[in-house]
Amino acid sequence: MAELTAHSLDSTRLLFDLQRASEVVQCFSGCFDPNLIARHTTDGLVERFNCAFARIWLVEPGLTTLRLVASSGLYTRTDGSFAQVPMGAYKVGKIAQNRVSFLSNNLAEESWVKDREWAIANHIRGFAGFPLGAGTSQDQAQSEQVIGVLAIFSHTALSPEFLEVLQALCTMVAVALETALHHQREKPSQLLASPYVTWKQLALSDQLATLLGSVRLTLIGTEQPLPLSHTYLFLQVAEVLSQLSCRYCRLIYDNSGVTLEAIAVAAETAPDLQQEEVRSRFGRFACIATYLGGHLQSEIVASQKVLQISLYLPHSLPPLGPRLQICCRQPLLQLAFTQLAYTANLQVCEDDTTDAPLLTDDVTQLHLAERILWIQQDSKPIPPGVKASLDFSITPAQLREAVETVAQGHIWRLTTSATVPLLSDREREILGLLAEGLRDRDIANRLIISESTVKFHLTNVLTKLKARTRFQALHQAIKQGWI
Repeated sequence: MAELTAHSLDSTRLLFDLQRASEVVQCFSGCFDPNLIARHTTDGLVERFNCAFARIWLVEPGLTTLRLVASSGLYTRTDGSFAQVPMGAYKVGKIAQNRVSFLSNNLAEESWVKDREWAIANHIRGFAGFPLGAGTSQDQAQSEQVIGVLAIFSHTALSPEFLEVLQALCTMVAVALETALHHQREKPSQLLASPYVTWKQLALSDQLATLLGSVRLTLIGTEQPLPLSHTYLFLQVAEVLSQLSCRYCRLIYDNSGVTLEAIAVAAETAPDLQQEEVRSRFGRFACIATYLGGHLQSEIVASQKVLQISLYLPHSLPPLGPRLQICCRQPLLQLAFTQLAYTANLQVCEDDTTDAPLLTDDVTQLHLAERILWIQQDSKPIPPGVKASLDFSITPAQLREAVETVAQGHIWRLTTSATVPLLSDREREILGLLAEGLRDRDIANRLIISESTVKFHLTNVLTKLKARTRFQALHQAIKQGWI
């Protein structure tokens, strides 16, 4: 099985995926028809996440067979060779029987694949199979029955962000299916008359109680609907808590937001649990909580050998301001400015959204947008066409002011430093080959152009950079990061 981890998540990508998953949930919210819930889910995965195809099987009443109830994308029929899967047979049956998720980004090479040529011919690379059921804690795993299996197939590798969101979506789908099946058994006549009713069973407290198993959960205040991004974060934190022997949990609703407080006895499952390990388990959740306008705090009380967790989120997402693209050369810088943008209540959007201003420190990205906010580093000159110049000391309020100013077509605090003329792609290409030690004749042969054309481009480079020699031009190009 291909190794897939989520230790280094792109928080921006994660929030985009959460928004799309929220749209999937909205499609079946309030529905009490299990087949329709399954179909809405598979349709949503194909339409919003570009999956090759997605399927859901439900466990039959005898608990010995899974029945295919929804299939979307490449295959839409539910009466094919996998319409009935015995419990424990094939990968789907094993996922249901063992209650273990299976993930792969190299499906054709997996030994369990029945038809390797099919995977290659259809360009299927990624596969994710999740059991649909209530418990995730060890105690519950022995008593809870899986009600179904969700499987997706993808033409591309499955990203860690998507897998995180998919796991949260499976929890929502499982609760919805369980609720629908329960009502179908208890009130079949009412369901036939009206398959759509208020979906009160999907309250956050019910989902947390399901995840935490035997842990005593106390609800304080009146529950209110939350965005999927909020629900996701609460569920993910609860899942980690269930692995740390959580003994006490409170869910508190007040006028400002929702707080989850929990105490886990760290000594039982991890006697040497240190603060660094706690940060590694909850660190990415703390980052997402900050983006959502809240905070997550964790503390180990050594004298009592317990771990205390507090997660607070406001009732709704903060209103977002202007849109902004962010494209930095270094991942750490990308993360820092993304967090700064969320703190400033800016709407961070996709890199290919050319109508939004672009914040960058990469000169090769300047052609992607008309309005550029340049991250000024050291004493490097500012490229031409830039509308705003900022450095690492900028505050969230200043960043928002800069984006709003540039979005209106104005210039924001642009210094009068000398600008550096941009080189064409061909000029940078020739400089790169020159830096490798190639002569003019060799460069001409490599690019299939004449030697005089090479000399013409190099003359233009010297003129643009006001360099006297080729060595001076190479020095400037390397300093600017062009080659």
